[in-house]
Amino acid sequence: MKDLFKHVRSDLPASLVVFFVAVPLCLGIALASGAPLFSGIIAGIVGGIVVGFFSGSALGVSGPAAGLAVIVLNAITDLGGVYETFLMAVVLAGVIQLVLGYIKAGFIAYFFPSSVIKGMLTGIGLLIILKQIPHALGRDLDFLGDEAFRQMDGENTFSEIISALGHISSAALIITIISLTILIVWEKVLAKKSKVFNIINGPLVVVVLGIVMQALFAAGLLPFSLRPDQLVTIPVPQSASDFFAQFTLPAFDAITNPAVWQIAAVMAVVASLETLLSVEATDKLDPDKRITPANRELKAQGIGNIVSGLIGGLPITQVIVRSSANIAFGAKSKLSTIMHGLFLLLSAVTIAGLLNMIPLASLAAILFMVGYKLAKPSLFKQMYKLGWQQFAPFVVTIVAILFTDLLIGILAGMSVGIFFTLLASYKNSHYMQDMVTNEDGHSVHHIVLAEEVSFFNKANIMRTLESIPEKSKVIIDGSNSVVIDPDVLELIENFEANAKTRNIVVEKIKIELS
Repeated sequence: MKDLFKHVRSDLPASLVVFFVAVPLCLGIALASGAPLFSGIIAGIVGGIVVGFFSGSALGVSGPAAGLAVIVLNAITDLGGVYETFLMAVVLAGVIQLVLGYIKAGFIAYFFPSSVIKGMLTGIGLLIILKQIPHALGRDLDFLGDEAFRQMDGENTFSEIISALGHISSAALIITIISLTILIVWEKVLAKKSKVFNIINGPLVVVVLGIVMQALFAAGLLPFSLRPDQLVTIPVPQSASDFFAQFTLPAFDAITNPAVWQIAAVMAVVASLETLLSVEATDKLDPDKRITPANRELKAQGIGNIVSGLIGGLPITQVIVRSSANIAFGAKSKLSTIMHGLFLLLSAVTIAGLLNMIPLASLAAILFMVGYKLAKPSLFKQMYKLGWQQFAPFVVTIVAILFTDLLIGILAGMSVGIFFTLLASYKNSHYMQDMVTNEDGHSVHHIVLAEEVSFFNKANIMRTLESIPEKSKVIIDGSNSVVIDPDVLELIENFEANAKTRNIVVEKIKIELS
């Protein structure tokens, strides 16, 4: 426990940034999910405190995820709109995740190529920037944290920006410009001049300034104003009983409903995939390059979803936006994650009214900085220098994320990565040693097979064998091979049978045909 507070000077300011970012994200995702607004706050609290405590991730932050919003919305509808029945599915999803952790299903995380993970981070960075532009301009029709290309109001990422340019709010734009200026100057100039500016970080100043400006707008002391939909909107309990009334128990009798189990399985799989992707991405962003135990993370997420479902919260995953904000603003350990959950809990009880004065434009400016740090132009140049085998999956992942969603983007990048892997395997099936001439004056061709020869190599090997001229000798050498696919063995067997008709002598080394 003592080590938990070792980096408190770095973790405290980072946790405040994550807290301010998490509040509207939790509310927005709850709204998009068709769930009670406070269910998003509950999920954020549990993701911070419970998952943060059990997780082995030093910098990952968990909470409600935009990627699950559509699944949750459809699930609640399919269950007759009864939220308590849906909560039973959340609990069961957590149980399934626990099982996945214990059977060590976390190994899946190690199959994501580095180029795809870097593409995911860059794509998310660009997506954050694009999605915050309307909020920065004062057009807040979609929830903060929306990741989908096509939006519920019929717009898409780019058409929403065009619409926002025609509906600019002077108040929101002024707050955005001032906030961005403060953040850039704070990081590039002030933080390098004095340690004080590292303890009190720029985002905290931006949020406080936003609240002050909103107070001045409301008092009529500035010639502009912000609409209610341009501010954070958290439920404000009037009493202790009002606060506790926002927590809901699941309908335990729904455990026998097959539809509940089906929804639970879908949520468990999608939440686990998003978590494992975020774990890989967060570890790559970690300055200390620590490795998160994937199976322990699945167990932590399972415990988190069980607790969240039992008290009325949305399903939880580890989420890259909050995790990257955590890293970008200096977190060193998981204390930051736990503290952000505590801040969510305390604020919901004590200062919900004050939080409702935070302009979304202030938060958009903070997220602009997070997005830029994820999608720096230098990364494109770096990936390009590594060659097309790395650059193509990287770019495809980015484009697919921008025009679809996170999981489809990852699948697209993985597909391109697999294509290049198969292409390399196809090319590296064997090599031909220098041709020599034997005492009979016939050419001798020495074909050395690779260590692993799969059926993907069949076409390349066939092409080489067909190029062997008549009245020659070919040596097919399997000395280096550990595995030779049966399809390739059959190909060699057929070639040997046909070689006699072409006066080709075939010699095999350590190749056993059936």
